[in-house]
Amino acid sequence: MFRFANPEYLYGLYFIPVLILAFWYWMRNKNKLIDRFAEKKMQAILIPAYSKGKSIIRFGIIVLSIIFLLIAAADPQIGTKIENVKMSGIDIYILLDVSLSMQAQDIQPSRLEKAKFEVSNLIHKLRGDRIGLIVFAGEPFVQFPLTTDYSAANLFLSAANTSSVPDQGTAIAAAINLATKSFGNSSKAEKVIVIFTDGEDHEGNIQAAIDNAKKHNIKIYTIGLGSTNGAPIPLYNGQGQQIGFKKDDNGNIVLTKMEPSTLQKIASETGGQFFQAANGRDELDIIYSDLNKIKKTEFGEKQVTDYEDRFYYFLAPAIILLLLEFFMSERKSPLVIMLNKKYGIES
Repeated sequence: MFRFANPEYLYGLYFIPVLILAFWYWMRNKNKLIDRFAEKKMQAILIPAYSKGKSIIRFGIIVLSIIFLLIAAADPQIGTKIENVKMSGIDIYILLDVSLSMQAQDIQPSRLEKAKFEVSNLIHKLRGDRIGLIVFAGEPFVQFPLTTDYSAANLFLSAANTSSVPDQGTAIAAAINLATKSFGNSSKAEKVIVIFTDGEDHEGNIQAAIDNAKKHNIKIYTIGLGSTNGAPIPLYNGQGQQIGFKKDDNGNIVLTKMEPSTLQKIASETGGQFFQAANGRDELDIIYSDLNKIKKTEFGEKQVTDYEDRFYYFLAPAIILLLLEFFMSERKSPLVIMLNKKYGIES
């Protein structure tokens, strides 16, 4: 089995035709200038050592070296064997508030972008744990179910925005209940919920959701985003340009405040912790450290291909070609110059 570990470097190969075209254009202009300067026979007398062929050869060596270097950077790998690896970990559901209030910028660049950044960092740290994402506003929606495909998880996470759920509001209780249901009863793994929200619950029934989570032995961590002083909610048009701030029926700008009391209650009653998010701090570092202390449960096997790097097959020729180009002169050899003069050959 063959693959590239870093295939993004192969996009650089698209610039090779551009480089060749630029060199052709440069050589054409250079030859035109030489032809204007002197006729063919005079060129052999005035610049007898000049070689068009060697210029082309040196350029070809450089292009070939670049191709080899790009392939080496992409790190070609060959699969040598397939192993069965036991999967063990815990089940984690991220509950991400995507209501309009999460666009507030009291945390830079916004409450929502801060939350997505932290979730992405958590996904990168996971080793064998299953993670799922539920986005919620006026109602919750499963963005992706529990999975160990972290690349797909990051892809779905990046797509989450304030348009992911049509009904506005902040239904924290409904989101907790959906996560509790989505864990299912078949898995024996320890279950954890991590909630990212500004805490403005508009639906109520929080206590019933907490009791339901406790019944299923689910630990809940809560992260409150925003300031308790409040911040305006920016509004954007279809092109992503800010067109103002959200206003109430009287034309006053609406301020959205982070409400810590509800989030503190959820965390304390389920055995989790509450954090207030801040600029320049990653609260999930602390949560991840705590999650590592939770007992891991084995929930299956996964076939993993063991790959070996083969980048040096391309790196070594690239280095040799570059050294060759460095020591190669564009001038004709004395023997060639002598033969040209003797037999009147033009080259």
